[in-house]
Amino acid sequence: MRKFIASLLVMSFVGCSASVLAKEENPFITSREIDLIKLLPPPPANDSLQTKEELREILALQASRTPEMVARSQADATENIWRFADVMGVRFKREQLPAFAKFFERVEASEGAVVDTYKDVWKRPRPYLYSSEVKPVVKMSHSGSYPSGHATGGTLMGIVLANMVPEKRAEIMARAAEYANNRVIGGVHYRSDIEAGRIAGTVIAARLQARDDFNMSFEAARKELRNVLELSPEPVGSK
Repeated sequence: MRKFIASLLVMSFVGCSASVLAKEENPFITSREIDLIKLLPPPPANDSLQTKEELREILALQASRTPEMVARSQADATENIWRFADVMGVRFKREQLPAFAKFFERVEASEGAVVDTYKDVWKRPRPYLYSSEVKPVVKMSHSGSYPSGHATGGTLMGIVLANMVPEKRAEIMARAAEYANNRVIGGVHYRSDIEAGRIAGTVIAARLQARDDFNMSFEAARKELRNVLELSPEPVGSK
């Protein structure tokens, strides 16, 4: 009997651990909590004047982009918080920030859990599917073009990161804007996709800040980050 009870306890512990792990890997928020149809205008129609103007912008960038611009857009095709390393400095590394890394995995997952649903609703064709003149230099995607997931995620990550390190807010948000714009340079998004993504990212960030589970994880990640970056526990003038 004692062995049986002990076995049950072990199984229970393992089950609880797996449950906690699964919960940690879940997004903080999904499309069930945020209705982008109510928050965003529909994408421009394929044959609209706006789409044609946005296509001209993509083709103009395609003609003028330098090898450095191409390399930057290709590097920014990766969706994670570590793309902000050039702003945050040499200490900004995954191996030094385990709690921070786990936290931002959930933040990043939240973008997809919200945006992917509405990409499937609007089904806007990517620029290279609309015009054979568009020659992407980054990996092509089968998902809808509107809104941009990268612009949403970059804006969301930028806002959250800037709230942790407000001393670098201007640089962080400039990097988030560049990250989003590189999707147009890369030939895989229209300008209106980017603008809608920035709105979506801002809305998701605001909604997350109202959640207790987010705020608790945010505080632990913020503390770890500021310690690793050798910043004061609280920014000067924050209180």
